[in-house]
Amino acid sequence: MTTRRSIDTVLAHSGGEPEDRHGAVNPPVYHASTILFPTMSAYERSRDPATRFDVVRYGQLGTPTTFALEQAIAAIEGGYRSMLLPSGLAAVTTALDALTKSGDHILMVDTAYASTRKFCDAVLPRRGVRTTYYDPLIGAGIRALFETNTTVVFVESPGSITFEVQDVPAIAAAAHEKGIAVLMDNTWASPYFFPAFERGVDVSIQAATKYIGGHSDVMMGTITTTEPLYERVRTTVAELGHCVSGDDAYLVLRGLRTLGVRLERHHRNAMRVAEWLCTRAEVARVHFPALASDPGHTLWSRDFTGASGLFGVTLAPAPKSAVAALLDGLELFGKGVSFGGFESLAIPMNPAPHRTATRWQAPGGGPYIRLHIGLEDPDDLVADLARGFGRMHGAGAS
Repeated sequence: MTTRRSIDTVLAHSGGEPEDRHGAVNPPVYHASTILFPTMSAYERSRDPATRFDVVRYGQLGTPTTFALEQAIAAIEGGYRSMLLPSGLAAVTTALDALTKSGDHILMVDTAYASTRKFCDAVLPRRGVRTTYYDPLIGAGIRALFETNTTVVFVESPGSITFEVQDVPAIAAAAHEKGIAVLMDNTWASPYFFPAFERGVDVSIQAATKYIGGHSDVMMGTITTTEPLYERVRTTVAELGHCVSGDDAYLVLRGLRTLGVRLERHHRNAMRVAEWLCTRAEVARVHFPALASDPGHTLWSRDFTGASGLFGVTLAPAPKSAVAALLDGLELFGKGVSFGGFESLAIPMNPAPHRTATRWQAPGGGPYIRLHIGLEDPDDLVADLARGFGRMHGAGAS
């Protein structure tokens, strides 16, 4: 009988056994393309279709290092098996490519990552696949959008940029009634804070570049599936030639070990900064579902076990020069488009152009900033932002 262990224990011990690697705690890095076999029979066994994704037979199809990371990701996800891709976007697009064909229709949440939208708008039509965008708050009402050829519902919760929380279990239940697969970009919470498969998801996608890697120095995506969908998705990954290097797999596996402690700190720091921002006259609204005042807080409290460090802020009306004065003088917040690393980030964004099914209207009508709260002392981050608001007033903000 297998003992059920907490995710923190799984993070520390998943990804193979030390005795399988001469006692080394972490799997070593394998650099490999060509794999040699001692006999013809061994070579032929390696090519058995039933086990072709289970054995080391060619570098592009996996090495002991990448297999270890795949095993660890699957263990924390709670899915059947995982696979590695060179970026989070590659994971999104490959999963969609694997589970659609010409003539299919998919439902894509209107708050999806912008590059996911680009794939749906530019590439899927060339494949003969049609996309309908839907309101992230639709819940079980998504039934009304199903067509006879709908094969995929894609969710991202909280939504990219504006952080609306979806009722994923209700959407999944409705989709499964019609045999429709539910795919989720779960990068914001990771498996640590949102157990996607327990909530009804069939394919969980991560940009491991973000919180799983955690150090802003590696690109990677992961796809984890239920057993019925694994072969189809894994075959597509191989057919498209996706693979990752042993060095990158090693870095992501090493980052994975501290995912729990880092995310808990991101959560705590983000709450401190978000609550302080709520007190500021310069702020119209903080978009962070962990706040009790957020419209998505009830669903977030039901389905999530914590929050990451990424959220949005709508400012009170202010000229562009005042926003530049705020951001340009920040000492602890970098200006960069990623998130999930140890460092804090702040960038201006405009959510409106990325919506078609719903209309974005900033509460209070002011500029929008996306913040990632890193692992610094939150009081230092608050002080940095407070100085920034002082510069805003000096630059003409009311």
